[in-house]
Amino acid sequence: MANGARGAHALLWGVSAIALCFSGVSEATAQAREPDAAQAAPSTQDTKQKNAKRSKKRQQIVAQAPDQSALNANAQAQGSVQSLDTITVAATKMEERAVDALAPVSVVTLEQIQRWQPNRVGDLLYNVPGVWLQDRGDDPATSINIRGLQDFGRVAVVVDGARQNYQRSGHSANGAFFLDPELISNIEVVRGPTANIYGSGAIGGVVSFRTKDIDDVVRPGERWGSDWGIMGGTNDMRGMVSGFGGVRVNPNVDLFAGGSWTTQSNYKDGMGVTVENSANKTGSAIAKATVRPADGHELKLGGIFQDFDYDNGQPRRALGLPFSQPGTGGNGTSIYATNVKNYQTSLGWRYQRPEDQIFDWDAKVYWNRTESDQVKIAHTATTPAFGTACARRGLPGNAISGCIGDWRSYLIDTIGFDAHNTSRFEHGSWRHALTYGGDIFQDDVSTADFSGNSNATTPGGRRTVSGAFAQWKVGYATWFDLISAVRYDNYHLSSANTTTEGDRFSPKVTFALLPTYVVTPYVSYAEGYRAPSVTETLVDGAHVASGPGQGDTSVCADGSRGFFCFLPNPHLRPEVGKNKEIGLNVKKDDLFTAGDTLRAKFNVFRNDVSDFIDGVQFAGPPGRNLYFQYQNIAHARIEGFEAEVFYDANLWFVGVSATIQRGENVQTGIGLVTVQPRKITTTAGVRMFENQLTLAMQWTSVEANTDIPATYLAGTSYDLLNAYLTYKPHRDITVNFSVDNILDEYYRPYAVPRAADFTSTQNDVLWSSAAPGRVFKLGARFHFGGA
Repeated sequence: MANGARGAHALLWGVSAIALCFSGVSEATAQAREPDAAQAAPSTQDTKQKNAKRSKKRQQIVAQAPDQSALNANAQAQGSVQSLDTITVAATKMEERAVDALAPVSVVTLEQIQRWQPNRVGDLLYNVPGVWLQDRGDDPATSINIRGLQDFGRVAVVVDGARQNYQRSGHSANGAFFLDPELISNIEVVRGPTANIYGSGAIGGVVSFRTKDIDDVVRPGERWGSDWGIMGGTNDMRGMVSGFGGVRVNPNVDLFAGGSWTTQSNYKDGMGVTVENSANKTGSAIAKATVRPADGHELKLGGIFQDFDYDNGQPRRALGLPFSQPGTGGNGTSIYATNVKNYQTSLGWRYQRPEDQIFDWDAKVYWNRTESDQVKIAHTATTPAFGTACARRGLPGNAISGCIGDWRSYLIDTIGFDAHNTSRFEHGSWRHALTYGGDIFQDDVSTADFSGNSNATTPGGRRTVSGAFAQWKVGYATWFDLISAVRYDNYHLSSANTTTEGDRFSPKVTFALLPTYVVTPYVSYAEGYRAPSVTETLVDGAHVASGPGQGDTSVCADGSRGFFCFLPNPHLRPEVGKNKEIGLNVKKDDLFTAGDTLRAKFNVFRNDVSDFIDGVQFAGPPGRNLYFQYQNIAHARIEGFEAEVFYDANLWFVGVSATIQRGENVQTGIGLVTVQPRKITTTAGVRMFENQLTLAMQWTSVEANTDIPATYLAGTSYDLLNAYLTYKPHRDITVNFSVDNILDEYYRPYAVPRAADFTSTQNDVLWSSAAPGRVFKLGARFHFGGA
């Protein structure tokens, strides 16, 4: 089907679903003028009395609200839970439902995670508005793009509050993290710098992962519980086993532990071609201990260990296979046997009592380490590069990527602390919530390469980033809410040869009308500040080439030769994002029938990023040399529209997630390569046999970005059709069956860099970026528990 027709059909279906939801907006609009009886504005005579009642009710919300993880763990037994009704704290650090947040917030629940049976984290996020992935098949790491921004901390990724700052230079994204999806209980996504109070650098947004805990396996009324899972799949083979258990030792002590093991063979893309080195094995373990030493106080100590084994890189593809090219250049890369270990430890202290309006704090200290060890097992040529140490040793290889059999390693340690408190008070019809706090983290990067130069292209160094914020939320009766905030950021980056630092104040303000009504419009302005990373500032050395006469026409300052030379840039300025947003939240129960629910969030935004940092290729002296350097682009602009709508009629449901956006370098008028123009996901399903059986279909239609620099090959437009079946024959047994990519379509979700000559593509990315073809998956989950 042609891209235009495909996009038109996707848009038609999406608009139709939205129109279905808004066929009841006339009723909602009428009620916007006059609230529900339970929410009617107080009369003059009893204003104080009702304000007091409202204050007491607000104080009791947290205490009375059921734990969302417990709801998610039992969602299939009790019927579906609206994901936009899930409690979130990512936008304002205050507990609120996602649909009520005055920010573009989306939530992925445990019920959805188990239904989708993900093979990697990206499987859980690709249909979230504004979110894209730049993953490789030969690397289990995940790289998240929000509203066209990614890499180097533009999207702050946190796991149980701990920053994930792993990044390594290569042909893939320069910002990724490792996380076993079986450990995840909940995901919160905030798009844009509106969550600037959450942490430094997040001009693109925040993705917060909460891992499983005791409430996910011990049901209400149980003292102990355990959940066990198993899953198998095709294309060609994949499997998973997991087990998690917890016990409430007494009302004040909880213990939880578990883990999983996953394996996958090389998969085939939609053309039936095997994506080499897409096989991997993953093992993970998690443990948590929770102690409540006094009323309202909770201490939680947690630890995570993960181990990933895989081969990274692509061999030369034989002639006749798709995308093969004659000759030597660009037909594969070195291959490395890779082991990645991730360690995370955190200690949190939470205090919360409904009657205490002065103190409501959350503090956490954490340590996160990712270490990658690689051994080179294959080279692009069978002979060593002339005049190199590899030649003297008689081993295939070169001075850039090293010799076969040699090792290289990369290690990043992140230590951080985060604390904040919320104080609440009221007078008359005014409500106030003052949230204030601070955070600091330090990245310590060290690299080593026995015979190559990856310690130059991914340089070691230390970066310290700190900040503090204050946020004031004020509401007047049922008329409006106003959120104003300011954040202060400071960074210091140092290495053996370079020291750089900077700081800035970033404001935020949001205004919403009728916050308790069916329809809540709001406007927002927020700024974000991102410090340059170690790699952007210090990267140096030559890009790999095979040897003299094989494209190594550039001679770098250290005497090495390559396709081009990386240049450090210690004068990089921090990026500043300035985001303008108009939003609309919609929530209505009993819209058409008793018990049905409508939830929707709409956003129009424009993010102007000054001093945007991007990689630039250029020629320099001597004239035959090519260089690559991270430089500040004066102005980049990204703007678009997002929608998330879900209607649940109990026996059936339908939802639409849509993103339409564009981004460009304002100076050149050329589009930004990381900005995808359109994505529309439509989900529909039915429930049968008193919710024992759920059938769902999901269709995602994506338009590729072709407005990109000539040094990139555009990704593909595609349609992705998935089907899901969940059967619950017993409250303790759940069977999941799914089919991913039913149409067996070949697709590459993102643009692929071209080589330095601007003609041939970097084929390893071209081949490894292709997603799997059709996959059948069958899984089962079992619960055991007792009082």
